Amino acid sequence: MLIPRTYHVSQIMSRMEQNPVVAIIGARQVGKTTITHEIATLIKMPIHRFDLEDPEDLARLNEPKLALKDLTGLVIIDEIQRKPELFPLLRVLADRDDKAAQFLILGSASPKLLKQSSESLAGRISYYSLNGFAVDEIDSKDELKLWIRGGFPRSYLASSEKESFAWRKDFIRTFLERDIPQLGFHIPAMTLHQFWNMLAHYHGQIWNGSELGRAFGMSHASVKRYVDLLTDALVVWQLKPWYQNMRKRQVKAPKVYIRDSGILHGLLGIESFLALEKHPKIGASWEGFVLSELLHQLKVEPSEAYFWATHAGAELDLLVFINGQPIGFEIKRTTSPKMTPSINNSLTDLKLDRLFVIHAGDHEFQIHEKVNAIPMASIQNLII
Repeated sequence: MLIPRTYHVSQIMSRMEQNPVVAIIGARQVGKTTITHEIATLIKMPIHRFDLEDPEDLARLNEPKLALKDLTGLVIIDEIQRKPELFPLLRVLADRDDKAAQFLILGSASPKLLKQSSESLAGRISYYSLNGFAVDEIDSKDELKLWIRGGFPRSYLASSEKESFAWRKDFIRTFLERDIPQLGFHIPAMTLHQFWNMLAHYHGQIWNGSELGRAFGMSHASVKRYVDLLTDALVVWQLKPWYQNMRKRQVKAPKVYIRDSGILHGLLGIESFLALEKHPKIGASWEGFVLSELLHQLKVEPSEAYFWATHAGAELDLLVFINGQPIGFEIKRTTSPKMTPSINNSLTDLKLDRLFVIHAGDHEFQIHEKVNAIPMASIQNLII
């Protein structure tokens, strides 16, 4: 079964009209290659594809200038992080007067990790972040399935819960044993697996490197290096804190989330909703899932999203700026959300124009002149 990813295809093709090089960035197995096949069926030009995990394609690029300079049409280079020395050549080819070829490159690492691209292709490249399936790409009745299995296509589309869970466990192992070394990091897979498992238990919490370091038996600097590595590999997300001048002491450390709810459940050993219902991380899991959906619906990049908290206990789960105006979101896994001191503090201290409480019930209603309660099932229709 193939689920068309129409929105992403249109966004990528729009960027291709404006830029000689477009990079699709996303975690391994998130669907980058599949989406290029969708694009290839829609454009009327020759297609040349190089998969840098294929030894034959790697051999073709032993002399990259000879292989690429005479190609016309669309050139697709998959797993570009395996051959970063291509970036300076792509700059030369992108600057040719005839614009004979356009380049679509796919990478399983963040632009920060692929720093050669930003240095070599500044002004010529557009980055597009691709995540797994979102609620608006699936049948609405399958929202629970998406939460349990996550958005990786092979996990979500698996024929059974058992098969989906097995795929995620295999993904975790392969990612650590093969993909991390390919990014240039030489950390024992067992060590990083233990760390990632431990990090799953801190999902949704404010980063405390000293506490995590003590629990893991290593220095604060080492655990920070590990979490940054997993962030750059696009499997962990650090939600930045928002702070401003005010009398209250504010939190200045990020929150840490496992990016995909299915991978989180794989790390925690949660195979089914029945198991999730009994697990102490169910609230944090739902919070991370809703946050991911909100950013997708709002078309906000993770780097442009924040949370806010004070040391006295006031907190806002998500703060974004729409047309320069601050909009707040609270996430409550309840069917009857109410005003709280934390919501009142957020409205006052952050001078919010509006605040939305995303809840697990069925009805939308107003709980304050600036606060609306919105069911999770209705966020596709959210109007700011």
